Amino acid sequence: MASSLEQRRHLATEIPGPRSTELMARKNSAVASGIGVTMPVFAVEAGGGIVQDVDGNSFIDLGSGIAVTTIGNSAPRVVEAVRQQVEAFTHTCFMITPYEGYVAVAEALNRLTPGDHEKKSALFNSGAEAVENAIKIARAHTGKQAVVVFDHAYHGRTNLTMAMTAKSMPYKSGFGPFAPEVYRAPLSYPYRDALLSKEGAVDGELAARRAIDVIEKQVGAGNLAAIVIEPIQGEGGFIVPADGFLPALSAWCTANGVVFVADEVQTGFARTGAMFACDHEGVVPDLIVTAKGIAGGLPLSAVTGRAEIMDASHVSGLGGTYGGNPIACAAALATIETIEAEGLLERAQEVERVLLDGLHRLQADDDRIGDVRGRGAMIAVELVRSGTDEPDADLARAVAASAHRAGVIVLTCGTYGNVLRLLPPLAISNELLIEGLDILTRTFSEVQS
Repeated sequence: MASSLEQRRHLATEIPGPRSTELMARKNSAVASGIGVTMPVFAVEAGGGIVQDVDGNSFIDLGSGIAVTTIGNSAPRVVEAVRQQVEAFTHTCFMITPYEGYVAVAEALNRLTPGDHEKKSALFNSGAEAVENAIKIARAHTGKQAVVVFDHAYHGRTNLTMAMTAKSMPYKSGFGPFAPEVYRAPLSYPYRDALLSKEGAVDGELAARRAIDVIEKQVGAGNLAAIVIEPIQGEGGFIVPADGFLPALSAWCTANGVVFVADEVQTGFARTGAMFACDHEGVVPDLIVTAKGIAGGLPLSAVTGRAEIMDASHVSGLGGTYGGNPIACAAALATIETIEAEGLLERAQEVERVLLDGLHRLQADDDRIGDVRGRGAMIAVELVRSGTDEPDADLARAVAASAHRAGVIVLTCGTYGNVLRLLPPLAISNELLIEGLDILTRTFSEVQS
């Protein structure tokens, strides 16, 4: 995963620099104002653990384009695979004249995703599109319509996936009415659950019974096509459910003829230290939705699942002009080869150790850090007002902004806006990780609540 870009943080100008400032003015004039940006800097090159902007500033990348460039930007195998495919052809539409790359990606997904049952896959463009298609498939298979999602969930920005997403601003506010037959159940949220009951915080089966009780009373298994859940929530705050929560939900689905859908858009492809987050507890979903890290930065997504469920749709009921684009398929095969050839599951586990070690030391010295959680290269810090458990979104914004000015890309998330999320590429060095943590530590000492 070597990068020709020098792997060091460097600030050549104030942030943003003059060229980025010019480009931001052009952006504000030409691009719809609904398209926001986290940092007002314009990238020109990225690789390893560094993103470089037009002013020559080099930033430590703890964001990976929101978990997309898991194997690193412009990874060599991906670059070469894309080059070869572009030279051959860029598009024919798989539904018109199919090509081997699509089939090969489907075969790889069928092999890699949890479970040894017979599987099939369908390819799309974005995570939201794949989630919608998973719902279509589940409804076709069951003949039922209702869908259950969870508190704090994020599933996308289309009409149906906005209905499935919990957070109103900025994702849903003013965009309704939304698709019907979407219901919400309580999630296992160990940090917040502990404020009510320590047993409820650590007992995933107890939390699952609470959720199932809501589902049975407010929806009914006889009406329910699918339960859709992120094994570790993304935008909701990197919430890792208590052990036993996911297996209990999956078992209830199996017993009641409900399709269990794992939304692994953000957690898939080595991000959590396993190929998929479901693997940590041996959960085998009926359908699994993937995107983001699947293709090294190119737009691709998929639904993979039990063959009898995937085949429920009538012929031509699934598809799309760009779904499974040949260039994206080439990139996906190269991404999977990189993960397997370069031991990136183990690398994600090492990133977890480095991040948790530094963040737990920081937590011990600052009571505004309420919780540190996550798996692999998907780690979160939940911030609260000193001496309380009250979410502190202002602190999260201030820390992130200060880190940006110091040359570190860090993102925020969470229903309350009070979570810092760290999503470094697995190509990043330990030295850059530690430097990024040192800057965060200094930032906390400088930013007052």
